[in-house]
Amino acid sequence: CLAERLTFRTADVSIATNESYREVAVTRGKMRPDRVFIVRSSPDLAKIPRGPPQLELKRGRPFLVVYLGTMGPQEGVDLMLQSAEHVIKKRGRDDVSFVFIGGGSEIPRLKAQAAARGIEAFVTFTGRIPDDQLAAYLSTADVCAAPDPKNPMNDKSTMNKILEYMAYARPVVLFDLTEGRRSAGDAALYARPNDPVDFAAQILKLLESETLRRQLGEIGRQRIEEKLNWEIEKKALLNAYETALK
Repeated sequence: CLAERLTFRTADVSIATNESYREVAVTRGKMRPDRVFIVRSSPDLAKIPRGPPQLELKRGRPFLVVYLGTMGPQEGVDLMLQSAEHVIKKRGRDDVSFVFIGGGSEIPRLKAQAAARGIEAFVTFTGRIPDDQLAAYLSTADVCAAPDPKNPMNDKSTMNKILEYMAYARPVVLFDLTEGRRSAGDAALYARPNDPVDFAAQILKLLESETLRRQLGEIGRQRIEEKLNWEIEKKALLNAYETALK
């Protein structure tokens, strides 16, 4: 659009949140590549208080699957509930608790969906919770889920929850999205886009192998420590400002 073209034309530098939006600035915005900087919203490792698992959070079951994020119409939580139903009812796994953490307008509808699917005993919606409780859940989770469906926006977006899961050394299941794969790399299992049954299959693959869970969790933590943390990203941000002021 005209406003976008004028914005890029007058900008001294552009700050993009990931490679996909950098490509937009360079190709569509015609900006010089050396003046487009990627600055991700990455975890600050000093604020990631990992702790021992708190088994009471599993609601008396051996396994815990956690979703963290907004309960909105575009987040794919409804797909996640379909996956949970498949795990519990189709695959007969009554040893898994599913916890959905976060606020949002869709919570009443999602609770009703869980009840209609007959899985409400296995599903908990916490709403927004304090940071220490969130840390406890992420330190306890066996698997973390990012069910954002594939669409043009999600495919180009970096989901902060994926990076946060990795900071806690948790294995991740997500739909195969361009930026999701760039974030998680080998720290995740990828389901066919928007297929809740395949998403469930990837969750089960992790639940059935403690070795795989640990391996993927360690890979994710290493990616955060070496590449995707705020100490690194803030240097890129400062470099962008320095370039703009030259």
